[in-house]
Amino acid sequence: MACMQDKTQLGDINSRKKYYMYTDCGKIFSCEASIPQHGRTHTVENSDQCSAYQKSASNSINLIYHEGTHTGHELNQFSEGQKSVNYGINFTHNENTHTTQKPYQCSECQKTFSYKSTLVQHERAHTGEKPYQCSKCQKRFSYKSSLVQHERTHTVEKPYQCSECQKRFSYKSTLVQHERTHTGEKPYQCSKCQKSFNYKFCLTDHEKTHTGQKPYQCSKCQKNFSYKSCLTKHERIHTGEKPFQCFQCQKRFSSKYTLLQHDRTHTGEKPYQCSECQKSFNHKANLTSHVRTHTGEKPYQCSECQKSFNHKANLNSHMRTHTGEKPYQCSKCQKSFSYKFSLTQHERIHSGEKLYQCSKCQKTFVYNSSLIQHERTHFGETLYQFSKCQQSFSKNTLLTLPEIMYTGQKMYQCSECHKSFNRKFCLTEHEKTHTGQKPYQCSECQKRFSYKSSFTKHEKMHTGEKPFQCFQCQKRFSSKCTLLQHDRTHTGEKPYQCSECQKSFNLKAILTSHVRTHSGEKPYQCSECQKRFSYKSSLTKHERMHTGEKPFQCFQCQKRFSSKCALLQRDRTHTGEKPYQCFKCQKSFNRKFSLTEHEKTHTGQKPYQCSEWKKNFSYKSSLTKHERMHTGGKPFRCFQSQKRFSSKYTLLQHDRTHTGEKPYRCSECQKSFNLKCNLTSNVRTYTGEKPYQCSECQKSFNLKANLTSHV
Repeated sequence: MACMQDKTQLGDINSRKKYYMYTDCGKIFSCEASIPQHGRTHTVENSDQCSAYQKSASNSINLIYHEGTHTGHELNQFSEGQKSVNYGINFTHNENTHTTQKPYQCSECQKTFSYKSTLVQHERAHTGEKPYQCSKCQKRFSYKSSLVQHERTHTVEKPYQCSECQKRFSYKSTLVQHERTHTGEKPYQCSKCQKSFNYKFCLTDHEKTHTGQKPYQCSKCQKNFSYKSCLTKHERIHTGEKPFQCFQCQKRFSSKYTLLQHDRTHTGEKPYQCSECQKSFNHKANLTSHVRTHTGEKPYQCSECQKSFNHKANLNSHMRTHTGEKPYQCSKCQKSFSYKFSLTQHERIHSGEKLYQCSKCQKTFVYNSSLIQHERTHFGETLYQFSKCQQSFSKNTLLTLPEIMYTGQKMYQCSECHKSFNRKFCLTEHEKTHTGQKPYQCSECQKRFSYKSSFTKHEKMHTGEKPFQCFQCQKRFSSKCTLLQHDRTHTGEKPYQCSECQKSFNLKAILTSHVRTHSGEKPYQCSECQKRFSYKSSLTKHERMHTGEKPFQCFQCQKRFSSKCALLQRDRTHTGEKPYQCFKCQKSFNRKFSLTEHEKTHTGQKPYQCSEWKKNFSYKSSLTKHERMHTGGKPFRCFQSQKRFSSKYTLLQHDRTHTGEKPYRCSECQKSFNLKCNLTSNVRTYTGEKPYQCSECQKSFNLKANLTSHV
């Protein structure tokens, strides 16, 4: 033939082996007979032709194989399985399936295979070779079949169609799996529990529930998984990868399942229907959850407290109450949360985002639940009614409280002191007073707290965070309770009334404190000096005298204070604010207490009397100081010299002897003093003022002490 002339003989000197090159394309062959066959691919010379369809073949073997598809003629027959094949190579493969012969072995892991092609594909797992590349996105694959399937994600080609519902699929395997939803076929059965599955991978995954095997580990956080797919999804949390894209809105997703769910928002498809109420759902998981509302099934049980749940997600969330795990962390303040939705809500505090708006008054809210509750104030909607008095409420939680008040039921009892409570939460909080447990610790100052709410409030002192804002005056507050109290200054609401004197108050705590003025109750006792107090806040302030603790700091001068009230007063010395004014003489004061004391100078009122001398005083503090003359009490101690004093003011004066502080300066001579009274005396030497006069001889003095000495 002509093509035989287009060859060049090559020789290998070392091996004496001959090679043959086809000159048109430069391809080299080890066998001379291969040259004519290869030449036909260039000349399109097909000497062998099928008699049925006139199809041509490049060689007689291919022609015989092709004609066998028409005639059914079988060249080789395997005796054991009586299966016939029309091609010698297929005969060899078929024979291997019966004899379990695996002649091809991997040199890396010694695994054996029946077919050489399978071995070649397997070896790519060791070498990492990916010879097939997508022309669209340049992604590479180890197998040609994987490339073909991947390319359909670009072309959206779906060549396989279900004959029952006409739904189309990209892959034949997906069609086969889909058809089982029509036939109900479940060919894969678990040998342990006999449960059947329609997919082999479902059986494989199920068998791991018996063995507890978790062979896949995350390299970032060392978490183990039973399934490789779960590991792959988990790793995308670390990498942020979202390989699946919606062709409608271009939104990307980390898993194919999430993309399929999203697609239904565009199509409106709801393929899952409840057989009880005919309600349809777009996700099978939603249908399963819904069905349990009919059956009451709760298949997931907590191993710690035996509580049951109808959703696995609810069980996982519940387990965190036992383990204390908080996997979700705020990127702004590093605060951790047990639940993702709690983190989402918390992040809105930083962003100030309020997604939910009232259509009536345009008020915006951070949470949808807050908006729903707010809208009921416009519509007057009251979903919950108390059966005893027919009073209606907009929230279920508000209904529970009057039920307890009406029945007087206190079903939760303390095992230590047998005190009863109407709510479990109150009992839990109360029990900490017996155990002294303080599980919450501040990372800044190491102070510990019994209650999480107290801990959260304390942290805001360090961060200065004030997430709650008044919509009337735009003032911000660190706690919701403080905001609600402030709101009443605008509305004038005073919902709490004393049953003894009918006086009303805007805060329940103030009413409780007021009632003690009638009963004389002092339930709080200092462990150091046994002094008792009517209010817990008073005890806390008093204890700081013993410990020397000063948790409140002025941001202007960095000075620290033992009480928040003292800090507020200090702030006013910087701002010059004096919000309290006397109606008699228009004099202003920076403290309400100072105004109250001042008003007594106009009325001459002296309501406080010494039981020893019957001497009267205008101010309670003056009476307290006077009584210490009789008792000899000196509750204030200097931590430098351990010296004790009868008044806090005297202690402050003494402290300046250690610090050398002289905060009072004369504007005339620039001389500084450690006491304000010394500055006042010095100023009078310049002004000539003598405000103290003797009632007997009318002589005047610049100091009260001088007048007292004169008398």
